[in-house]
Amino acid sequence: MTTLRDARATHGTDHHLPLANVFETFLGGESRVRLTAYDGSATGPEDAPFRVNLKTPRGTTYLVTAPGDLGLARAYIAGDLELIGVPPGDPYPALVALAEDLSFSKPSPLQMAQIARSIGLEHFKPIAPPPQETLPRWRRFAEGLRHSKTRDAEAIHHHYDVSNTFYEWVLGPSMTYTCAVYPDADATLETAQENKYRLIFDKLRLKPGDRLLDIGCGWGGMVRYAAKHGVKAIGATLSAEQASWAQEAIKREGLEDLAEVRHSDYRDVHESGFDAVSSIGLTEHIGVHNYPSYFSFMRDKLRDGGLLLNHCITRPDNIGPNKAGAFIDRYVFPDGELTGSGTIIGKIQDVGGLEVVHEENFREHYAMTLRDWNANLVEHWDEAVAEVGEGTARLWGLYMAGCRIGFERDVIQLHHVLATKLGPDKKPNTPLRPWWQP
Repeated sequence: MTTLRDARATHGTDHHLPLANVFETFLGGESRVRLTAYDGSATGPEDAPFRVNLKTPRGTTYLVTAPGDLGLARAYIAGDLELIGVPPGDPYPALVALAEDLSFSKPSPLQMAQIARSIGLEHFKPIAPPPQETLPRWRRFAEGLRHSKTRDAEAIHHHYDVSNTFYEWVLGPSMTYTCAVYPDADATLETAQENKYRLIFDKLRLKPGDRLLDIGCGWGGMVRYAAKHGVKAIGATLSAEQASWAQEAIKREGLEDLAEVRHSDYRDVHESGFDAVSSIGLTEHIGVHNYPSYFSFMRDKLRDGGLLLNHCITRPDNIGPNKAGAFIDRYVFPDGELTGSGTIIGKIQDVGGLEVVHEENFREHYAMTLRDWNANLVEHWDEAVAEVGEGTARLWGLYMAGCRIGFERDVIQLHHVLATKLGPDKKPNTPLRPWWQP
């Protein structure tokens, strides 16, 4: 295998490097995946099960102007780079192989000078990214302050208003875009999503006649599950497409008397006195500095003795940065922030009047959920491409497979935190031991 260092030693610093070697340098060095490029060059094992092919000069520009995962994502989503040996709906095996080697170490000034001579300075001039990419953080101020209602609505629109039909292909009949809970390793995705709603329902001790508020309710899965079990449930979502789909599902299932999904910021829900409040996959969009007002809102919506459950992607520690990386921020969850479960528990405790009674980690379950979503995308690839275009479909395959690796390697986790609102006397109001089935 030829590396950049080997090429310099053999041919001197004026040697024009083959594109495959330039590509290898931006990936961080020697790769166990075969790298090929449009100039006919190649590097890496000839018998590698996967191949990464750089197809166009535009792809080279993306890699050079945004070294790291953002440049790779741009080239891949635009179709200038392809992963050979895996379906685009599930590139997980190739990403696993690449992840063993990727270091994204920035080339030295001497290396950059040699690369510039090899490929030409024109590749160092930034070009427009693929249309699926949103603005960088510093340019989003025109949409409002970070986590203002206006800016949150725009961020939610970017990710969730892709196409309800597309989400049906990916998520399956449950239309549930949050971590499932698998009762056993062989359970189907639909069984696991139903089990997740059952578990949350039971943790919240809901019973017929109770009232539930589900904030960030998505397509209304929790709302409809609760209504089917006799609970009056209100859901709120900033996505117009989600709200429309959910209200149609409520009518189709004859749940209008008990279930309602509003196209609304959760902060605009004025009712209170709920027996339970659930937040299933919303906290990632809130912003850590808004946690005090967020958890205070949930507390104030509960009656004394009521329960809240927060279901949230987290980091495995409480000391790292909260902001998402460039790829996730630009393509998946604009303005998204993650922190550790300890921070979430601490913020719940600090608002006063809430007692945390249970915490649970489901990171393995989320890896399995993503596996099944990728499988759905592979199965319905042609329909998905027809609905949203190949670039967006490729983005989703890449993003879900990459996140699966993150959960498997404990880069991210998924936690339930259950808390109860204490009355003025501060007496415990829950059973002595967990009351739900495992």
